Amino acid sequence: MAVKLDRRSIDLRREVVQILERSRRGHIGSTFSLIEITRVLFDDVMRYDPANPRWDGRDRLVFSKGHGCLALYTLLADKGFFPHDELYRFCGFGSILGGHPEYGKTPGVEASTGALGHGLSMAVGMALAARIDRKPHRVFAVLGDGECDEGSVWEAALSAGKHRLASLTAIIDYNKMQSYGPTREVQDLEPFADKWRSFGFAVREADGHDVDAMRSLLTALPFDSGKPGVLICHTVKGRGIPSIENDPSWHHKTKLKESELALLYNELDAQS
Repeated sequence: MAVKLDRRSIDLRREVVQILERSRRGHIGSTFSLIEITRVLFDDVMRYDPANPRWDGRDRLVFSKGHGCLALYTLLADKGFFPHDELYRFCGFGSILGGHPEYGKTPGVEASTGALGHGLSMAVGMALAARIDRKPHRVFAVLGDGECDEGSVWEAALSAGKHRLASLTAIIDYNKMQSYGPTREVQDLEPFADKWRSFGFAVREADGHDVDAMRSLLTALPFDSGKPGVLICHTVKGRGIPSIENDPSWHHKTKLKESELALLYNELDAQS
């Protein structure tokens, strides 16, 4: 049985819909599967300073699933990395918030992502640099499951396993849907957990919408002091809006209609 979304999760989704009302575009299904993962990282797990986004002691988050950036932007604004009103300029002329995260443009963004398959490699480099420099910060990489079709993901995983990077944790948004269909049809990933184990990772699994379960696991890092970790989060694409859940036509929308926005608001309101 799916975990019930709490008030904060519903409010974060409503914020995303308010952004979409102005921008009329975005990766909606992908964002809604990511919200609890992103929320737990910012609310309960990572060390950071919104007043000093480049603070050397911060944990690093590589949001490799860059097209789900509305989840990231919403939490960055919530924590004060930039003014809240900036959210409503998403994808507008001169905005600091593009359709994919961009390093150097958006405070709190550690890497330019969205060209899928690159984020874990960057995270491995950051974790290696931290070891060389004897720095205690941790590195997190959020990946999509469709992204894991990319060979570069597994090259990075091999390197992380070889170097036993216990400061690195990959988090997989395993909603089992790619842009145009189920992962089992496009490129079946199973046995997914066993693949990560075979690459030298300590593996944990959780319901990716269960805040308490993810908090319990991610506040107890590392999973193994001699291995990189991976948390496979079983999620639902479009979670929170029953009519669009697991519907690939809601992977990305442009020129959103008033009727579509009303659907999003009404189905969120029904859960309040």
